[in-house]
Amino acid sequence: MNGFVSKIIRSMDWALVGAVFLITLAGLITMNSFVDENYFFERQIIWTTIGIALLSLSSLIDWRFLKRTDILTLLFLVANAALLYLLFFGNAVRGAESWFQFGAFSLQPSDFIKVLLILTLAKYFSRRHIEIAHVRHILLSGFYALVPFTLIFLQPDLGSAIIIFLIWFGMIIVAGVSKKHLLLMILAGIIAVSGLWSFGFADYQKERILTFLHPLADLGGAGYNAHQSTIAIGSGGILGKGVGYGTQSRLSFLPEYETDFIFAAFTEEWGLVGVFILFSLFGIVMWRILHTSFLGASNFEMLFGLGLAIYFTSHFIVHIGMNIGLLPITGTTLPFMSYGGSHLLAEFLGLGILMGMRRYRRVAHRDEIHQDQEIISIR
Repeated sequence: MNGFVSKIIRSMDWALVGAVFLITLAGLITMNSFVDENYFFERQIIWTTIGIALLSLSSLIDWRFLKRTDILTLLFLVANAALLYLLFFGNAVRGAESWFQFGAFSLQPSDFIKVLLILTLAKYFSRRHIEIAHVRHILLSGFYALVPFTLIFLQPDLGSAIIIFLIWFGMIIVAGVSKKHLLLMILAGIIAVSGLWSFGFADYQKERILTFLHPLADLGGAGYNAHQSTIAIGSGGILGKGVGYGTQSRLSFLPEYETDFIFAAFTEEWGLVGVFILFSLFGIVMWRILHTSFLGASNFEMLFGLGLAIYFTSHFIVHIGMNIGLLPITGTTLPFMSYGGSHLLAEFLGLGILMGMRRYRRVAHRDEIHQDQEIISIR
């Protein structure tokens, strides 16, 4: 038992784990009302405990077996088959058929598919990064993202579909796409969004986008959530109102403050000082992920780390953007803070895979190794 624990201790990046723990704690404090039994708080404690166990166990696995094409292909097919199943037989929650129900608990597979997509693209680009200038590799990698994107969009879950796109888009950039192809993809994206507006978006999704463009047009209806969110953030001031004294969330003016608007609820209680601390903690998480990525044993590990950083950054930017009124409301969670078991387990799994890869990382960055080799050759 001591040997098992010592392996976990050695495999962890404790600066990263410590920052994640504090972010998770901030989420728990924000969603706890301190007055009566709190459903979200109590369930989140359970999910956090399971997530930490998942992080610990997955950090002990040698993930190099995922470099095998047959294994990743099988996982990709099974995951997308699960999404296809949900389209026909899924349990609808808030209008989206996105959930598998297991008694009192439910899981949303789209959260885990984000991690799987990162692994799939890391595997694809690790073998073809030299040839990324060829447009066929952009198209083929785009197919890997298009399949889950389409199935998730049809649920409909616009927020998760956007994250799927951002993961793919970010990873082709770090893989080395040419500027010409990047420009063409942006133009294609504009055309695609135009088509989705005419034939793909549901009425409520169009309403959210129109409300974003004209925020004062319907404050009592579609614009209510975004308006209350900006009020909550603005009322926090420099030092905040204090833990448990956020009137927008505690008095139910701000809806779903445990999930979609947890940043607004947190800012109201902790103020600008709390936001600075929170941003610093997320900065530490990104720094440690990138540090581990650059020491990856191969391009596969490096690209996975970069993809994981893109994943967390996309969630972070989209969530905060919609809370402060800079982006439309899409229901995107804030990593490690928002209530929800599926996204929390997927996030801890992603970090666990990274910690597992960290166990067989290089001791120095490639550039440092090349510099040492050049010095030795000169001598």
